[in-house]
Formats: sequence, structure tokens, C-alpha cells
Amino acid sequence: MATPAPGLMGRLERLLRHRWTDEATLRRALPPEALARIGERVAASERRHSGQIRVCIEAGLPWSYIRRDAPARQRAITLFGKLRVWDTAQNNGVLIYLLLAEHAIEIVADRGIDMHVDSADWAAMTQRMAQAFREGRFEDGVTQALEEVSALLVKHFPAEPGMPGRGNELPDAPVVLL
Repeated sequence: MATPAPGLMGRLERLLRHRWTDEATLRRALPPEALARIGERVAASERRHSGQIRVCIEAGLPWSYIRRDAPARQRAITLFGKLRVWDTAQNNGVLIYLLLAEHAIEIVADRGIDMHVDSADWAAMTQRMAQAFREGRFEDGVTQALEEVSALLVKHFPAEPGMPGRGNELPDAPVVLL
């Protein structure tokens, strides 16, 4: 994505982009059927490990973020808390956040899983998602990221019968914010 012009024009450009990115944009990228399949993939993944995965798709940032020129990463970290991804029994929740207005992808991992994964691995994962998105393959990009996050969680937090925190601690359906 192109860097916005500095100053007032850049902020105005950003504001307009976030206001024009709406539900129709989201439905073109990820229609309801795709969102349902993503939720099913999250549920299937979580049967293989003790981690929790949340997918959050937001059309555009709230005005308060645009006003203070906050980056997508800050919003992702806020949603990591609001969606309680941080509040899992083994601190192994992962949020995959998509901000459509800026074509931004953020992966926020709790300390339990993050201590096992190098930041370069998370960055590479977002780059692969971004490539799929550039090709118009939004569901494929999210699915690939889910598979990669799942593989990491299976490796470091495999499912074991009777393990504490084995219940489904968070909803599986993607969170859609308009």
C-alpha cells in the first residue's frame, strides 16, 4: 500500500479511505459463506491443540484511531484485549487481524506461544497472507495463516486428554467489525 501524503492531506485521505471501506467491501473479500468456513476451520484446528485462535476483520478504523493517526497494530493489540484472546488458560491465544481499509494484516500472539515463535516467522506468515490477498484470494490467505498458526500451536501446545484449559475458551466464528 502506498504511504499517505504527510500532513492534513494524508490524514484526510486516510479518513476517506476508512469511511468508504464498508460492509460491501468486506462481503466482496469474504462473503458470509467464507466466514462460516473460516469459523469451522478454527474449530477444527482447536481440536488439535490447546490454543485459541480468533480471526477479526475490520472494514475501517474507528474515528478515534484515525484522529490520533494510530497504526493498525495498535488497533489489533486493543482488540486482542477486548476479545479476551489474552485470557486463555495457557496464554496461547492468537489473533489474526485484517484491516481492509489499509490492507493491513496483524498477528498478535499471547506470551505462551510467542516465546516459542520468532518474530520473523510471524512476519513471514503475514507476508504470505498479503500475497494471497493481492491475488484476490482472501479466504485462501486466511486459511493458510490458520494452518500455519495451527501447526505452531500443535507443535508447542498439542491436545492432550484431561489437559487444563482444553475447553473451547473463545468463540470460533470470525469477528466482523464495520
